[in-house]
Amino acid sequence: MTQLLSTAYEADALPPVTPIALVGAGGLGREIALLIAQLNAAGASWQLLGFYDDQPPATPAVAGLPYLGTVADLNAQPTPLAVAVAVGSSAARAAVVQRLHSPLLSFPPLVHPDVALRAEQRVALQEGCLIQRGCILTCDIRLGRFVLLNLGCTLGHDSVLDDFCSLMPHANVGGGAHLATGVYLGTNATVIHQVHIGAHTTVGAGAVVVHHLPAGCTAVGVPARKIKPLD
Repeated sequence: MTQLLSTAYEADALPPVTPIALVGAGGLGREIALLIAQLNAAGASWQLLGFYDDQPPATPAVAGLPYLGTVADLNAQPTPLAVAVAVGSSAARAAVVQRLHSPLLSFPPLVHPDVALRAEQRVALQEGCLIQRGCILTCDIRLGRFVLLNLGCTLGHDSVLDDFCSLMPHANVGGGAHLATGVYLGTNATVIHQVHIGAHTTVGAGAVVVHHLPAGCTAVGVPARKIKPLD
C-alpha cells in the first residue's frame, strides 16, 4: 500500500514495542540492523529479534543478534512480525519476497531519521522500502515496493523507481527519470534527467546513463553502453 510520509518514523505512530526481524544475514543485513538502532535512537520503538537466512551464518549470532532460521521458519512463526528484507540484489530480493507468504508478516518502510521526508515533498513510498543515511529526495517522487536506496543516493523531482529497484551508495537519479522494475544501479552510477531504464537492467559502478536503456541488459561506461543482454 502506498504511503505518503511526512517524516521518517515518529515515535507516537508506533506501539510501545514493535518486533521486527531481518531477512539476510550478510553485510547489508548488518547495515539495516544499524539503521534500526539509529531509528530507535531517534525515538522509534523497534525490537530487533534477529536474522533469518536460508544460508546459515558461520556463527550462531550476527552483530550480537541471533540467527533465527530459514525463510520457511519465518513463514511458520505464529505471531505478527514486521520484516525488513536486507538483500542487495534486485532479483534475489524479489525472489525472497515472493516466498514470504505468511499473512502475519508486514513490511514497513524504514527511512534513516536524518533523511528529510516532509509532506511538502510529496514523496510516496510503498512497503518494504529501505532508505539509508545521507540520501536526498527532492519532490514528487514515487518509489515502488521493496526499493533499496543505499548510503548517499539522490533522487530528483518527478523520478519514479518501480518495485525492487536497488541503488548502491552514491547513485544519482535525475529529475523525471524512470527506473522500471528491478533496475540495479552500481556505486556512483548516474542516470540523467528524463532517461528511462528498462526492467531488470544493471548499470555498472560509475556509469553515466545519458540515453534510454532497454530491459534486461548490462550497461557500463561514460556514457553508459550496453555490453551484454541479461543472462
